[in-house]
Amino acid sequence: MTKQIRVGNAAIGGGSRVTIQSMTRTDTRDREATLKQITLLAEAGADLVRVSVYDEECVGAARYLADNSPVPLIADVHFQYKLAIGALEAGFAKLRINPGNIGSADKVRMVADCAKAHGAPIRVGVNSGSLEKDMLAKHGSPTPEALAESAMQSVRILEKCCFNDIVVAVKTSRVADTIRAYRLVAATCDYPLHLGLTEAGLPEEGFVKSAVAIGSLLVDNIGDTIRVSLSGDPVPEVDAAKKILRAAGRLHDVPDIISCPTCGRTTIDVVGLATRVREAVPYCNAPLRIAVMGCIVNGPGEAREADIGIAGGRDGCALFMKGEPPEAVHGDPVEALVSKLKEKGRIS
Repeated sequence: MTKQIRVGNAAIGGGSRVTIQSMTRTDTRDREATLKQITLLAEAGADLVRVSVYDEECVGAARYLADNSPVPLIADVHFQYKLAIGALEAGFAKLRINPGNIGSADKVRMVADCAKAHGAPIRVGVNSGSLEKDMLAKHGSPTPEALAESAMQSVRILEKCCFNDIVVAVKTSRVADTIRAYRLVAATCDYPLHLGLTEAGLPEEGFVKSAVAIGSLLVDNIGDTIRVSLSGDPVPEVDAAKKILRAAGRLHDVPDIISCPTCGRTTIDVVGLATRVREAVPYCNAPLRIAVMGCIVNGPGEAREADIGIAGGRDGCALFMKGEPPEAVHGDPVEALVSKLKEKGRIS
């Protein structure tokens, strides 16, 4: 298990739930536009929002943003240590830097000391597109091994400053390389890991690639906070992150509805029934797996193993509640399913 750090009122690592992050696309100097986007991301379900801080005008807007944001903010800073210090002093709750490009050891120490004074963690963010020249020379390209070594080198720089509230990210735009890099880091340290696939692409393709990369790591119990990086409007990133967490079994805010793909043996409207179930049971407060099956081969087994399920055939439908004998359904199967869930106290 990773160690736990806190970002404002949010916990990362140490067995806490996986937090969702996104990043603003607005000009940070336009504080009203930036705050509006932060608010939209928070309303969509983002736990943390990252904001680029790239000049003094951004620092000037930072206090207003920190004071009015509904969620903790992370300052994304490169090259200029004074901007990192300015954002922290303005109230940003976390810092994303690469210690290797912030400057001399003295400058890194000043940033680390400021972060420690404000109780703000630092994310060491290593990307394949900005790997140090010495790492490229040593490894020949931004390999997973190069990314992992670069990240741990940056971690050691902060540790020499007696700073240990660290989160680590090693991102590439390649799915297999991203998975490999995170596995290497996870085997090396117990710092919380920020998962993501950098420059994943346009929303549809980027979501699929991110789901494979992030999901593969989550099911191996690697990863404490995630961001799905998609080109365009950032709000869909939050929904995509939720879908990945649900699929990986790390978020249980909606039922997991499984339904068969149908075949020539199907004699009920599986799609129609599954859609109605989704509408009738849109949310849940605990894990809930619902099966809607129309196959006499796999249907009864899948329905029996779910928390509750409908299995239909030529002679009608049966309702399965886990741990109980199946019941014949004489009326509307969706109404029967919802009634059973209410009877068992699974929904209100």
